[in-house]
Amino acid sequence: MSSDDTSPSHSGDISPGPLAEGPAGSAGPTGSAGSTGPAGPTASARPADRDAAPQYVLPLVLHLEKTDPPARTDALRTAARAVLTILADERSTGEGEWARAMRDWEDARIRKVVRRARGAEWRKAAALPGITVTGGSAEVRVYPPIPLDGWPKELAKLQVSGTDLDDPEPPAAPGPEGPVLWLNPELEMSAGKTMAQVGHGAQLAWWELSETDRKAWREAGFPLSVATAAPDRWRELVTSGLPVVRDAGFTEIAPGPTVVAEGGERFCPLPGGQPGSR
Repeated sequence: MSSDDTSPSHSGDISPGPLAEGPAGSAGPTGSAGSTGPAGPTASARPADRDAAPQYVLPLVLHLEKTDPPARTDALRTAARAVLTILADERSTGEGEWARAMRDWEDARIRKVVRRARGAEWRKAAALPGITVTGGSAEVRVYPPIPLDGWPKELAKLQVSGTDLDDPEPPAAPGPEGPVLWLNPELEMSAGKTMAQVGHGAQLAWWELSETDRKAWREAGFPLSVATAAPDRWRELVTSGLPVVRDAGFTEIAPGPTVVAEGGERFCPLPGGQPGSR
């Protein structure tokens, strides 16, 4: 369940460059990035410099019991909120204990890997330093970035593929208050890859916000929606000036756009787009 090296870009490019896609169940950006500023990495390094830098990955683990799997859309929303939660955590900024790892991760390709755990595996994974985010039916634990080849044994043995999720009931339509992470209607992606992709979309949205808007969104619990756009609406979204995640095409799908982040009326306002068009 992963989406490694997925490339988000902001209508072409964002400051950290596009996210690239690697093995199933992971995801991350490629392109130019330098030091990490208030809105994320700055565009001070060449793509080759990003590739030459030590590579890190942001691990996410989905709690998945055989008898009670979470709903797919809730798992996607919870994964996106988990990424936002660790970005906003005081341990990830300034002189916090995770800040160096976060900076190193953002200065290279921004990879995310989603794995699954149940029973004793989940309990062991939950004991490692990280943050567990709970949705309606889903639990996702996010960890500070680790070196690509430095997985803790409790996470290294967890599976990254072979899992699919369903929505037992049609998800509610997105409301106008919070942002929407719109999925490309022409793509079929595994649950893990999609979770990593919406995590990229949430991260791009976070980088666009002022500190005031970040604080308001964080204090509200990061409300957001995930939905698949209608084909005509999708064509409007990718040319609207909103943040766009572009996959490098290394796994599951061909290169191209996967997610567009549209801002909400109250939380996570984003430039571009067509207000009221949901």
